[in-house]
Amino acid sequence: MKSTHKISVLFVCMGNICRSPAGAGVFQHYVEKNAGTDQIQIDSAGTIAYHAGAPTDVRMREVARQRGYTLLSRARKVTHHDLDIFDLVVAMDSHNLIELEAMTGGPQQHIRLLGTFINGYNSNANAPSVPDPYYGGTTGFEQVLDMIESACPRLLAHCLDLLNNT
Repeated sequence: MKSTHKISVLFVCMGNICRSPAGAGVFQHYVEKNAGTDQIQIDSAGTIAYHAGAPTDVRMREVARQRGYTLLSRARKVTHHDLDIFDLVVAMDSHNLIELEAMTGGPQQHIRLLGTFINGYNSNANAPSVPDPYYGGTTGFEQVLDMIESACPRLLAHCLDLLNNT
C-alpha cells in the first residue's frame, strides 16, 4: 500500500523572484520526470516582502524556458508558519540561511543550503551559496540553473528518504 504522507520542500532566497522560484520550478520538473510521485510538494518564498505578488523575474523565466522549465510562481515572504510546516527548507545562500535561523531561534536540521545537495558538500558549514543574479547578466541566471540542476539528484534522494522514513 502506497503511503499517503507527503514531503514538503520550500526554496528560499531574498526576494523570491529569481533563485527560489527557479529552485522550485526546476526541482518540480526533476521530480515529475524522475520520481513518479506526487508525494513531494514544492513551494518558494523570500526573506523580504518587497516583491510580494510579482512573477518570477523575466530574465530567469527566459533562461529557464530555454532549458525546458516553466516558472509560474508569485513572490511571497516566508513566514514562521512555513518554517514549522515544511519538512525541508532550502536556503539559496548563507544570508538567507542566517535570516531563516534567526526566525527559528538558531540552526535547525530541516533548514539547509541548496549547496549541501551538490556533490562534494554535505553541511551548511562548507556548502557553496547560489549567487544572486539580479544585478548581472544572463550568465548569472545560467549559473543559478546549473547549481540547482546539479543539486536535484541528491535533493530528490533526500526527499525520498524522508518519505520512506515517515
